[in-house]
Amino acid sequence: SLQSLLQLPEAPLRIECYDMAHLQGTDYVGSMVVLEDGLPARREYRRFKIRTVAGNDDYAAMREVLSRRLRAYLTERDAPAEGGVADRGAGSRRATARFRYPPQLLLVDGGKGQLAVAADVVRELGLADAIPVAALAKEHEEVYVPGSGAPVRVPRGSDALYMLQVVRDEAHRFANAFHRELRGRRMTRSELDGIPGLG
Repeated sequence: SLQSLLQLPEAPLRIECYDMAHLQGTDYVGSMVVLEDGLPARREYRRFKIRTVAGNDDYAAMREVLSRRLRAYLTERDAPAEGGVADRGAGSRRATARFRYPPQLLLVDGGKGQLAVAADVVRELGLADAIPVAALAKEHEEVYVPGSGAPVRVPRGSDALYMLQVVRDEAHRFANAFHRELRGRRMTRSELDGIPGLG
């Protein structure tokens, strides 16, 4: 149903969804959650600390996360079979192999703005023909795809919409959990912690 409704080149057996979380621009994080064959693939989930965005800018944070994830995929995809990145020891294999597989659908939590960012990133990296993107807006549960100003008509109560909602909600939950963890750590630290000999 999703393949037909979103006009995808193949059935989206792997769906990746991304969301951002922060508190007034602090402890900015992103999440990537994965559905494979319609089921959560929790070993594939990833968390991102935002490194380059100062202040409250969800679009820039989304651009950073998607760029980091897809550049890692390209590194893994383009690594030579022997003597390349994948053969520089177990640490290097772990660093890149976690992003080995591209999604058949890259979903972002948000509306047209987040969709535009995702479409820009896949185009800039030369993946526009390989990785379809879509956005799911919370307010009216509307699905947007590049090239159309109007939302795609995904029937209410359908399994297709339900699957998108599940992966979007899971990305939201995962991002918020990581954000709370970082915020909790920051709030329990003190300037006194850096004084040698002070317990």
